[in-house]
Amino acid sequence: MALEQPSYTVVLKQGDIEYRQYEAYLVAETRIVSMDDYNNAANTGFRRLFNYISGDNTSRTKIAMTAPVKQAIAGEKIEMTAPVQQSQSASGWKISFMLPSEYDLATAPIPNDPRIRVTEVPRQLMAVKRFAGRWTGKNFEKHSNRLIADLPPTTLTKAFTVSSAVYDPPFMPPFLRRNEVMVPVTSLPATQ
Repeated sequence: MALEQPSYTVVLKQGDIEYRQYEAYLVAETRIVSMDDYNNAANTGFRRLFNYISGDNTSRTKIAMTAPVKQAIAGEKIEMTAPVQQSQSASGWKISFMLPSEYDLATAPIPNDPRIRVTEVPRQLMAVKRFAGRWTGKNFEKHSNRLIADLPPTTLTKAFTVSSAVYDPPFMPPFLRRNEVMVPVTSLPATQ
């Protein structure tokens, strides 16, 4: 079953890093606080957002599932010189689902749960590295560190947040799963 995904164009591929220009899109997002485990935060956020798209909104509208499910440390920017660590910030974790493109801010169903908000992700250039396997904090940390180590420092802002994106359900065999780590970049790297 094909799920709608954010629209993007690959503008450059260097090794296993894709530089993608994403168009703006809407997300339903929630913050998970007081939970330092990556997996528990992901599961809690997923269930909360799944309830929203299953009709827990003021219009009782069922919203189509999309991909990926995204997760990032909420409210914490990681300095370029620091290694990426999988840890909870004071603001917790931010988990989000993309809303189908048929919705805009005026027409998106309003969540009944005050911990969920609908917001627009602006058009942005992202560096993305894909990997297979399980959606775990250890994999997030490992692949985030590899992504940042492989990026030219001139493409990154002084502070940035790495996000994970998960495209497949848990029953998919891990070696077939599509997972990604991604970070916004200011420009494309120089090419030779």
